[in-house]
Amino acid sequence: MLSIDFIRENKQKVIETLKNKNRVADIDQILKVDDIRREFIQKTQKLREERNILAKQQYTEETKTRGREIKEELQKLELELESIEIELQTLISYVPNVPLDEVPIGKSEEDNVELRKCGEPKKFEFEPKNHIDLGLALDIFDLDRGSKVSGFRGYFLKNEGAMLQLSLMFYVLKKLVQKGYTPLIAPSIVKGFTLFGTGQFPWGEQEVYKLNDEDAYLAGTAEVPVTAYHSGEILTEKELPKKYVAFSPCFRKEAGSYGKDTKGLYRVHEFWKIEQVIIGKNDLMQAKELHEELQKNAEEILQDLGLPYRVLLMCTGDMGEPQMKKYDIETWMPARNGYGETMSNSIMGDFQARRLNIKYRTPEGKIEYCFTYNNTALASPRVLVAVLENYQQEDGSVIVPEVLRTLTGFEKIVAKK
Repeated sequence: MLSIDFIRENKQKVIETLKNKNRVADIDQILKVDDIRREFIQKTQKLREERNILAKQQYTEETKTRGREIKEELQKLELELESIEIELQTLISYVPNVPLDEVPIGKSEEDNVELRKCGEPKKFEFEPKNHIDLGLALDIFDLDRGSKVSGFRGYFLKNEGAMLQLSLMFYVLKKLVQKGYTPLIAPSIVKGFTLFGTGQFPWGEQEVYKLNDEDAYLAGTAEVPVTAYHSGEILTEKELPKKYVAFSPCFRKEAGSYGKDTKGLYRVHEFWKIEQVIIGKNDLMQAKELHEELQKNAEEILQDLGLPYRVLLMCTGDMGEPQMKKYDIETWMPARNGYGETMSNSIMGDFQARRLNIKYRTPEGKIEYCFTYNNTALASPRVLVAVLENYQQEDGSVIVPEVLRTLTGFEKIVAKK
């Protein structure tokens, strides 16, 4: 969430952000409501000052009557002020974060900027299969029975497919723990404030599964519970940045992707993720350094797996509401004859921290809002799609990436006889 002072001081920039991020909010109405709020604050302050003066005067029937009047006026003003505050915060909650100057302006994914490619897509001497045909022939997943018991986009991973998925997760978790990140297994059932706090609400509410309980939802990423881990807390600057790597099951309705990737494992409702989350101090220079650190971690994982990929700098219209800057990594998938999104990496600034009330105290005693960051270290079965298709052999078998073999216990997946 942006502060009202920032909106007031940067009105035109905020209006441009709304346009560039394809969002709607009434900035003039926000400023009008804030003006009213300020008037009410001044009125309450004057009444409190008068009350303090009365308290020092000799007690009389006149001061007693005026004291009662002030109390009643204050109660009324405070109730009205509370209502105004709620209205103002609701209006501000629809204002997205302002991108950094280096973010390209654009309306859709077509305006994203390719920064670099790593690895050459493999040239097969045979007609490569898609992951669906490979997986069914190798008996490592079952889509029909998955749909039967889970519904559309349901699936079972089985045999070597189950082992490969677990090995991918553990390999990435261990790698990042060795880099100094604190490991977490995060809850998938979260309260609404976590989704609002991370900026999933109000914009992405149609993507979220709501449970029958009054305040319970299924998170689509560990970013949600882990960023909220320190909600309502005041940390110390010396303990920042806090770096977490979290495993969690994830759930998304994919409501905005009707008709896209309806077959196979690329776009599913339920999947697993390893997420990197950092809570840092309010420092833009450090923010850019930590953002690049997260990016390096993610790219190293794909390099370890031997998967070709490209890095995109996301434009304003394709980067999401809470983000100041975002990279996407797309991994080569032979059956698509192109790259498919596998990772995203974002600087959120203090946008989420304001909504979640995450602060820190500087050595001088000043209280600041933290900066937050998140990066998809691994999302599977989507990465599993890339592994199967890139490592397939002419005989229909699939070679296991070398870094995973001690974890899987096998080097190759072959069809069952």
